Amino acid sequence: MSIKNVIFYGFLLFIPISIAARFLGWGDLIVFVTAALAIIPLAGWMGAATEEIAVVLGPSLGGLMNATFGNATELIIAIFALRAGLVNVVKSSITGSIIGNLLLVMGLSMLLGGLKFKEQTFQPTIARLNASSMNLAVIAILLPTAVDFTSNGIEQPVLQKLSIAVAVVLMLVYGLTLLFSMKTHSYLYDVGVAAEGTDMPALADPDEVHEAEHEINLKLWIGVLLAATVVVAVESEFLVGTLEVASKQLGLSELFTGVIILPVIGNAAEHATAVTVALKNKMDLSLNVAVGSSMQIALFVGPLLVIIGAFMGQPMDLDFNNFELLSVAVAVLVANSISGDGKSNWLEGTLLLATYAVICLSFYFHPVIEGIG
Repeated sequence: MSIKNVIFYGFLLFIPISIAARFLGWGDLIVFVTAALAIIPLAGWMGAATEEIAVVLGPSLGGLMNATFGNATELIIAIFALRAGLVNVVKSSITGSIIGNLLLVMGLSMLLGGLKFKEQTFQPTIARLNASSMNLAVIAILLPTAVDFTSNGIEQPVLQKLSIAVAVVLMLVYGLTLLFSMKTHSYLYDVGVAAEGTDMPALADPDEVHEAEHEINLKLWIGVLLAATVVVAVESEFLVGTLEVASKQLGLSELFTGVIILPVIGNAAEHATAVTVALKNKMDLSLNVAVGSSMQIALFVGPLLVIIGAFMGQPMDLDFNNFELLSVAVAVLVANSISGDGKSNWLEGTLLLATYAVICLSFYFHPVIEGIG
């Protein structure tokens, strides 16, 4: 068993610990930390179950399932945060996920992969297509914010209607990207991906998963997915319920917690996967995990939360904090410029990580203001 798997299995111990902390009154900070650590392996199990079920369903349905459930953990956490009225935290987690995947995950993958292999390659065509999609995402969150900024007292219901309309457009674009990648131009995504699947599970070695395809127990993995989803929902409620108090006790602003902490928790399993396959010199797959997750957050999860918020009576618009918006634009710009040539090395990974570090420091020292979003 690999060290990564041992760590993930060990983190499962935090599930009973977090439950005990919640019901025995050990304090909000302990509940927050243990719930966060418990979610990490659960996200890995959800990813593993999704991948195994996808193999049985076949390329089309399996790819659609991977694309839909790829960020299920973050979506669950965000829904509980919306229900608690923490709209600004949800917005922050959306921007933080995009920034983290493009800079932290891609940076770690390029750095560690580049230290092992002098230069790694991936398909520049896919990189350019992903870059165009991310540019659209930036424009989509820029314009509603610009409308609010350049208008004199725009009414919230009007801004909400604009956000819902933009959300529908983004979700349609996301659907078209799935059609493009899985149907009309699937051949572009075959290199380095066909043998591995679209989103590898974090708890299994990529080279071992498909050796056991004929032994996949569909009922077992469906049960694992359902059980993990239920427990993630419970832990998310613990996490969100203690977020405000725990953030203050840790000396962190809700802005920093939303942009930096929550995305790392929700994406930890994907982070491990991206780095693992990069160390196997499979940068196509590594970038597919990192950039694909960012695209899913920007084009599907974020817009879906806008619509869910409207139905829940917790309206959420696409009017983001200006500094969050600037940070997303910087992340997309730097990531696109580095990945455009289809080659990577350890220095480029370092540049991405340095950009992420600067953004983290900026959010840490960002003044706490009334109404973050």
